[in-house]
Amino acid sequence: MKSAVETLSPTRVKLTVEVPFDEVKPNLDKVYRQLAQQINVPGFRRGKVPPMVIDRQVGREAVLEQAVADTLPAKYSEAIEANDLTPIAQPEIEGPEIKDDGFEFSAEVDVKPEFELPDYQGVTASVDDVEVTDADVEEQVQALRERFATLSDVERPAADGDFVVLDLRATQDGEPVEGAEVSGMSYQVGRGGMIDGLDEALTGLSAGEDRTFDSQLVGGDLVGQSVQVSVTVSQVQEQELPEVDDEFAELASEFDTVAEMDADIRERLARGKRLEQAASARDAVLEALLDRVEIPLPESMVTDELNARRQNIEQQLAYAGVTMEKYLEDEGQTVEEFEADLDRRTREAIAAQFLLDEVAQREEYDITQEELSQHLVRRAQQSGQDPQEFANHMFEHNHIPDLVREILRGKALATIVEAATVTDGSGRPVELANLRPDGTIGEPEAEGDDADAGDAGGSTTYVAGGADETGEADEADEADETDESGESGETEGDEQTS
Repeated sequence: MKSAVETLSPTRVKLTVEVPFDEVKPNLDKVYRQLAQQINVPGFRRGKVPPMVIDRQVGREAVLEQAVADTLPAKYSEAIEANDLTPIAQPEIEGPEIKDDGFEFSAEVDVKPEFELPDYQGVTASVDDVEVTDADVEEQVQALRERFATLSDVERPAADGDFVVLDLRATQDGEPVEGAEVSGMSYQVGRGGMIDGLDEALTGLSAGEDRTFDSQLVGGDLVGQSVQVSVTVSQVQEQELPEVDDEFAELASEFDTVAEMDADIRERLARGKRLEQAASARDAVLEALLDRVEIPLPESMVTDELNARRQNIEQQLAYAGVTMEKYLEDEGQTVEEFEADLDRRTREAIAAQFLLDEVAQREEYDITQEELSQHLVRRAQQSGQDPQEFANHMFEHNHIPDLVREILRGKALATIVEAATVTDGSGRPVELANLRPDGTIGEPEAEGDDADAGDAGGSTTYVAGGADETGEADEADEADETDESGESGETEGDEQTS
């Protein structure tokens, strides 16, 4: 077999392969044996039909085409290996052209870009200070007060902050909208998060009164369409917050005094912000290293990833009942700004993958079964699946190599970050020795803390899988666009043709 490579771009090549007939013959003989078992020819036992007879029955050209089709994938892989290429996508095959002495085909394919790996020891970066303000503590205390608040009926119109029990019904052109009815729902006026115009309609309504207003549906088949919404209030309730005293501290926490409770809240907030700071530091280090190198990116890979991320955002917005127009309005972005930002983030994430892969290759990491098992469990938890079912799915669909790449990238990220020097805004060093093997940040004493403590620390601009790029509250961090090892979801190294 002969092969030649033509470089079309830094990330794309054209591979021309010539295969002699003697390398086709084993598959040709196999096709003849298979056909001999399948066809009936008078005078010959099944399986004993000679090739010449099969040629007359089926056609020599059809037999040869099948043999070539069976031979081509292996010869493509051999040519890839012989020319030391690393494909990152399926090839575009031209041919094959069958000749008397064999066959020839060409394949255009995106390949792993070549670049000079910068020195990743001693990268420097800076992040913001960790600061817990009195306002931060007060916000947590207020949340506790609201959690232990009581509601009492009042004989007055609803005002901002009141709770109401309401019924909603939407109609369009006088006809009820299927699935757009709610009865007996408790709602806090001014909270938002439902349909536009609801808070304004509720303000000033007393129990037993109703009001109709125009709005747009945020879900269902008529999402985004204008409808008329009728809201009826059956109860108006005033929220009564408990006083912040030692008795409240005993009720709302494990402490006996307000001072002790406040101190614990402050410490929890500080711990959560330290985790956030560590995640920011990790991002800053990787970004600083990326600034030192120019990595050519395969445009087809960028396009596929952009489309996947855009679709993910649209699905998340639809699930949250928010239109893209409303989201962009809330974010203060134009469509052009949104697309430019998404393109930038996508390119950064893909470049980070290539960079981390190169570091992992140079460092020659080992992966233990325990590390793989822990990573499987963590990924299952992130996706809300049973760990055993998740593991079975990954094995059945041959996704274990993808998980291995994620772990290797995480190890590379940990190597880079732990060798870096990161300072905060006041010039103090930031502790980064608490990286997990997959590159995520974690403190044993912080795991399992109440969410109100601000325990963040799993997000990073470069580190995939199902993260919320929309920035919707409580869904995921705005920058968490890739998984925790720089994986964007692209399966690399698939060297077999379909």
